[in-house]
Amino acid sequence: EAAARSRHNGVMKRFRNALLGVLLALTVGLSTAFSAQAASLIRDAEIENMIRTYATPLMRAAGVDPDAVTIYLVDDPEINAFVAGGMNLFVHTGLLEQSDDPAGVIGVLAHEVGHIAGGHLARLPGALESIRIESLIALVLGAAAIAGGATDAGQAIIAGGTGLAQQGLFRYTRAQEQAADQAGLGYLEATGQSAHGLLSLLEKIRNEQLLVAARQSPYLRTHPLAQDRVLHIRNHIANSTYSYRPPAPEYVEMFARARAKLDGFLHPPAQTLAKYPTSDQSLAARYARAVAYFRMADLSNALIEIDALLAESPRDPYFYELKGQMFFENGRVREAIGPYQEAVALRPAEPLFRLELAQAQIEVNDPELDQAALKNLRIAVVRVRTDPTLWRYLGIAHGRAGDYGESSLALAEEAFLRHRPQDVAFHLARAEQHLAEGTPGWLRLQDLKRAAEDLE
Repeated sequence: EAAARSRHNGVMKRFRNALLGVLLALTVGLSTAFSAQAASLIRDAEIENMIRTYATPLMRAAGVDPDAVTIYLVDDPEINAFVAGGMNLFVHTGLLEQSDDPAGVIGVLAHEVGHIAGGHLARLPGALESIRIESLIALVLGAAAIAGGATDAGQAIIAGGTGLAQQGLFRYTRAQEQAADQAGLGYLEATGQSAHGLLSLLEKIRNEQLLVAARQSPYLRTHPLAQDRVLHIRNHIANSTYSYRPPAPEYVEMFARARAKLDGFLHPPAQTLAKYPTSDQSLAARYARAVAYFRMADLSNALIEIDALLAESPRDPYFYELKGQMFFENGRVREAIGPYQEAVALRPAEPLFRLELAQAQIEVNDPELDQAALKNLRIAVVRVRTDPTLWRYLGIAHGRAGDYGESSLALAEEAFLRHRPQDVAFHLARAEQHLAEGTPGWLRLQDLKRAAEDLE
């Protein structure tokens, strides 16, 4: 099953592996590909939006700027969530899949916001040691710094990835856990939400404390679960005005959709269809079946399901996105453009939608669409600068427009993120022939030159 999860039958375009094996090689010199058993980062606009929707009121209650927090989804079936680098929130898919309802997820997020607001710096030891989480964090922070123009700072973070992890990340102490609990419970109270979900989730995993370390949930290693913490949460529930208030209906719907999508994309289609039989006509079940049929290459039934959902919800951008993906990955690229355009029109600020639309526009190989693709990529790159695929397509789009300096510079950005030092040098040399000294592109070229020295 682990191997199947890593391959996804080649159809997981939105749930893209973040090429973590290559990226980790950038920071710690790994010579082998990332193992199928290890976790990886995945991207999905809908699920990331759900997590942000849940977390935003909590962050505001904590006095934290929601826009300053970056959310990462980790493809790992274990229950866990943690913060790193101060303003980076990592959420396991297992937290979403094993929570009974959104209240459990929201409770965990409230606790993590407590760590952010308290300035705690979380480290994920033990269970995720095999994936070098310290290097992942160093890469995320370093690549983001370099992409934003802080080349020297980014280089220092990347070059000293392991050292940063050892010096800047530390295990939670009991006092920090209790402080985060206290703060998180306060945020739940301030936003009128119950802590019952958090308690239920903690009690679900508390029994694992008696297991040997190799079998424990990573949450227990990141967040030591002392009995007094559980008692404190129970005491809060006994005294809170909102302890028996159910989650908001829109939160419940978001959660059901996210679970259905995760089931569809991360598990074998046969398993998904058994869990969501045709007798179940709920929105979530039909959504899951649409994904399962798509992954089975049964495009006919996949389209029947997604078209029925769109007929009921004609302004749902995520349904359009899935329909575009169905066409794109079945070779019907021109037909994918329409659904992707609808998704962008409904959520114009979503960079993943812009990238997917631009990919389709470029793959059609129609000169009339090249300028539109370039516009979409320029908008997307402002928000997402560490996606190598985005830079590759931006390089193609600039090349077709005859802007060879910017094209080579974009391809150098891609090569840098993929840890290909020779390709970086090649593309930078070509870019230097076309970019005028002192221009923004030329200055960025100098930054990349310095950053690339650490790749060799």
